[in-house]
Amino acid sequence: MDTQLKKGLLEVCVLAALTEEESYGYKIIADISPYIEISESTLYPILKRLESTSMVTTRTKEFNGRLRKYYLITNKGRRKVQDFTADLDEFNRVYQFICGRANK
Repeated sequence: MDTQLKKGLLEVCVLAALTEEESYGYKIIADISPYIEISESTLYPILKRLESTSMVTTRTKEFNGRLRKYYLITNKGRRKVQDFTADLDEFNRVYQFICGRANK
């Protein structure tokens, strides 16, 4: 998959993983991995970027004697997911066009 396309999809996937509840890195990877490949070295820069653009906030909580960083989606992050789903119809039309032309 094209790296730029995948990068954009991964950002929305991370935000979507946070829509129901706050989460932490390992769980986010576990939630997303069945759908698209993601590693820790890919996830954490995305989370940092989402935090710097105010799409997620963080808090630290002790878990089993260690500090764990939790990520929570903001209203701005929710709007990004909503915008993505709204754009999906257009994306599907483009996909059908490309597939229709490629298969002739």
